Amino acid sequence: MTAPFHIEGHERASRWLITCDHASNRVPDCVNGGNLGLPDEDMNRHIAYDIGAAGLSRVLAREMGAPVILSDFSRLVIDPNRGEYDPTVLMKLYDGSIIPANRGADAAEQERRLDAFHRPYHDALTELAALRDDTVLLAVHSFTPQFKGREMRPWHVGVLYAEDDRLAAPLLERLRAEADIYVGDNEPYSGHLPGDSMDRHGVEPGRPHVLIELRNDLIATPEQQEHWGQRLAPILDGALTDAGC
Repeated sequence: MTAPFHIEGHERASRWLITCDHASNRVPDCVNGGNLGLPDEDMNRHIAYDIGAAGLSRVLAREMGAPVILSDFSRLVIDPNRGEYDPTVLMKLYDGSIIPANRGADAAEQERRLDAFHRPYHDALTELAALRDDTVLLAVHSFTPQFKGREMRPWHVGVLYAEDDRLAAPLLERLRAEADIYVGDNEPYSGHLPGDSMDRHGVEPGRPHVLIELRNDLIATPEQQEHWGQRLAPILDGALTDAGC
């Protein structure tokens, strides 16, 4: 079985390390024959991966001279942005869609997927982050403009963080200075989720870190990803300078 992640730009010298936990909607063959029982329509929705996040991550990595690690399995296989004991690490119902191959998955199957996908991804991320003493983590995600039956989400960019706002605070300030960007402060989600990627690789080891969420209709195409990557890279670099960490 191939590695459940890709690392690009390993040789790049920046302090930044970019992560993309939900880069892919791929279901490996060893999981129910490569099919979770969902129609293509669902597998191409936000429930299966973060639309546009992989392309945006690559542009940011190039512009910032940073390495990037991208998952290569759907979040519906097992969610790498959840702690191992989080009840949503293996989703059985998401935004109105039942995931047939997960519906009857027992503890043994969850453990098998953790061992095959979740743990190797985090082991690789741990090794990458430890290559420098001054690593700064940037997690890249995207969010759907609207969950079924809920209100529209108006933000263009969300900045997520927990107690440590060393990097988030100056980033919020710089983004708010952009008149045409509607910024969410810990929107559309709270940045505090025990056991998630930033908690594990940023908060616990004390590294500067921040998670950004782009609304996925803004980064659906390569051209949009290029635009936002080129725009956000100097803002992020400037925020790190402002943070002085």
